Parts: sequence; C-alpha cells; structure tokens
Amino acid sequence: MDVLHESARLSGRSAPADARSAVTALYRAHALGLIRLAVIMLGDRQSAEDVVQEAFLGLYRRWRTLSDTDKALSYVRSSVLNGARSALRRRARHPLAAAADQPESAESGAAAESAESMAMLSEEHRRVLNGIRRLPDRQREALVLRYYLDLSEEQMAASMGISRGTVKSTTSRAIVALGRILGEAS
Repeated sequence: MDVLHESARLSGRSAPADARSAVTALYRAHALGLIRLAVIMLGDRQSAEDVVQEAFLGLYRRWRTLSDTDKALSYVRSSVLNGARSALRRRARHPLAAAADQPESAESGAAAESAESMAMLSEEHRRVLNGIRRLPDRQREALVLRYYLDLSEEQMAASMGISRGTVKSTTSRAIVALGRILGEAS
C-alpha cells in the first residue's frame, strides 16, 4: 500500500514497521469488501475507493493510539461508513458539483455504472442494488453490513455506532422498505 509509505515520507517520520505491516495486511485482506460496501453506499467506484483509502490512511496515522489493535477492522469499517455518509452529505449540499462528478441516468436517477461492473451483475442483482440505494442511509448500511459483509448484530452495532436493538429494528424496517421498493419496480 504505497499511500502508507508516502504518508510517512511526507510527514518526515518513519512509520513503525508493525503499523505498516499490520495495516497493509488488513488492507490486502479486507479492502475489496470495504470498497464493495462503499460502492453500495455511494453508487460509484471512484468515490468508494477514495473513502476506503482515506479510512486506511486514518487507521495508519492513528495506529499507535488504538487501545485495541484487534478491533482495527471495526475501526476501518466505521471509518468507511462515516466517509460514505460525509460524501453523501457533500453531494446533497452541492448537487450541481455532485451531478458533474456522478453521471446519472435520466430514467432512473441512479448513478451510472461502468460497463464492466454492469456486465458482471445479473438483472436481479441490479434491481436489488438500485433498491438498496433508494433506502435511507442507516437502513442501507444495515442491509449491506448484514447481507453483503455478513456481520453479526454486535459487529453491525459497533460499526454503525448504535445499539443491537436499533440494529434489529433498522434491519427489519429496511427489509420491509426494500420489499416495497422491489414490488413497485415489478
């Protein structure tokens, strides 16, 4: 992960080898899944990759201050969700700039996907993803964490910064809302 080495070089400090190797190993093992999470949240790969990269860079910078390095993945996952929320808020505040960065389909209003990613998805999968993107942020997060990343309720609660009970009710409401959205699309 070259960004880690560049960050250490630019800051004038040499990074501890344990932080560099631990964050690099975590990146190699989990970056793709976190990018998928961010793509579902944001609707485009470039923004998703930026959010994930920033999350790992933040982890690297804070490595020495982590109270429990075993929870580093949870920290990064929460950072990705927070980064996606921030990106969505920026888009909402500056819709013209967001529209320029995110080409939209006139018919669906959904962000355009690359030809490569669209070819890889079945029609059903695309319908579900479009439905998920129409959900409120928290409901979208709950479904993605549960069914795409296969997290437990406890892990979801830690990542989202909410209680397990709220995870349960949010997930339940999200499933109902997604069913309604998919029913409308049929």
